[in-house]
Amino acid sequence: MTQDATVIAQMRQLIQLLAKHNHAYYVMDQPSIEDSEYDQLFHQLKALEQQYPDLIQPDSPTDKVGGQALAKFVSITHAVPMLSLGNVFNQDDLFAFARRIEERLPNQKIEYDVELKFDGLAISLWYEHGVLTRGVTRGDGETGEDITQNVRTIRNLPKLLSAVNGVIPDLLEVRGEVLMPKSGFEKLNAANAAKGEKTFANPRNAAAGSLRQLDPNIAASRPLAFYAYGIAQCVPYHGQRSMSDSLEWLSQFGFAVGERHFICDSIQDVQKVYEQIIEERASLSVEIDGMVIKVNDLKQQQQLGFLSREPRWATAYKFPAVAALTTVENINWQVGRTGTLTPVARLNPVAVGGVTVSNVTLHNIGEIHRLDVRIGDTVSVYRSGDVGVTIHSNVSSRTQLDFQMAV
Repeated sequence: MTQDATVIAQMRQLIQLLAKHNHAYYVMDQPSIEDSEYDQLFHQLKALEQQYPDLIQPDSPTDKVGGQALAKFVSITHAVPMLSLGNVFNQDDLFAFARRIEERLPNQKIEYDVELKFDGLAISLWYEHGVLTRGVTRGDGETGEDITQNVRTIRNLPKLLSAVNGVIPDLLEVRGEVLMPKSGFEKLNAANAAKGEKTFANPRNAAAGSLRQLDPNIAASRPLAFYAYGIAQCVPYHGQRSMSDSLEWLSQFGFAVGERHFICDSIQDVQKVYEQIIEERASLSVEIDGMVIKVNDLKQQQQLGFLSREPRWATAYKFPAVAALTTVENINWQVGRTGTLTPVARLNPVAVGGVTVSNVTLHNIGEIHRLDVRIGDTVSVYRSGDVGVTIHSNVSSRTQLDFQMAV
C-alpha cells in the first residue's frame, strides 16, 4: 500500500468513527464517548489533514463551514414541488381520511406507514454522484432559499455517500427536516443565558434561526441534526416498493430517520400508535407536533395522486391543543391597516406548546362578552394544531373590578 493510500485509510477510519459518535450524540441523545475522547479523534484527523492537505476527504467533519458570510440567500425553484400535508385532529377525521383512500383503491390491501411529525424546518438536499451539492428550504413549496453553506455544517448529515450494494445514484434528492434535539437546545440556551445572550423559546425557532443565518459559522456552532423522511428524485430509480423500504434504504447511506416508525395493517392500528406516541412524546429526543400517516405502497401512492397542494395518500395527525393558565394584564384596541379595531389581551407571559405567549387577539367585542374576560382574570390559553393561540376559557371567579379597556 502506498503512503497516500495509508493516509487516506487512516482519514476514512477517523471520519467513520466521528460520524458514528456524532449520530449517537446529536440524534440518539446517547453519547458513546466522552467529549475529550471525541476531541482527540477530531484533532488526530485535523493533524493528518494539515500534513496532507491534498488528501483531505470531501466529507471530513473538520470542513464544517461552507465559506464567507453571504449578503443574501439565492432563490431556487424546486424541481419537484415541496407540497404541504392535510391535517386531521381526531379519530373521526382519521377514519374519514382512510375511507377516501379505500374508495379510490377498492378491493386493495392498504398498509400505512406511520412516522413522527418533526417540529423543525423542512429542506431538500441534492446529491450528485454521491456528493452533497445543494440544500434548499421549503419556502412556499415552489421556491426556496439556497442554504447549502449552512447545511454543510450539520454534523449528522452525510456529505459524501458510500455505495449501497455497490450503487451510488447519479442524482438523489432527499427531503427531510432539520431539528435541534432537546438536549442540544437546552445546552445552547444555558450557554447563551450564561453569556447574557438571547435564548430561544423552543427548538424549532432555534433550528430555523440557525439555518437562516447568512454567516455559516453561526450555524456550525449550533447542535443541529437532519432527519430524512422521503425521496423526491432518484436517477436511476431506487427500486424500492414502499415508503418504509425507502427510509431503510436512505438509512443505509447514513441518513438519520425518526426514532419511532410503524407499519400498520389498519387505520384502527394507526389510532393505537397515535395514542401510544402521545404517551411517549415527552421521552423522545426531539420535539414533535403529531404523526405523519402515509399509504406505504409507492404504486398505490401514484394511483391516489395529489390535490392542488397536498398528496391524497398522506396526512398529518396533529396532537391535541396544549393549554396553560395565565392572567390578563390589560386589554388594548389594535388598529389594523384597513382601520379595523381588534381587541388584544396583554397576558402575563406563559409558555404554551413550546412558545412564549404574551398577546392574544380577542377578535371582537362579542368574544370579550362570551368569555366575560376582564383585566386581572385568570384565563386558559391554548395552542391548537401547534399554530394558533387563543383564549379558551375564563377560569376566574367573578370578584374582580369592573371590566376596563384602554383604547
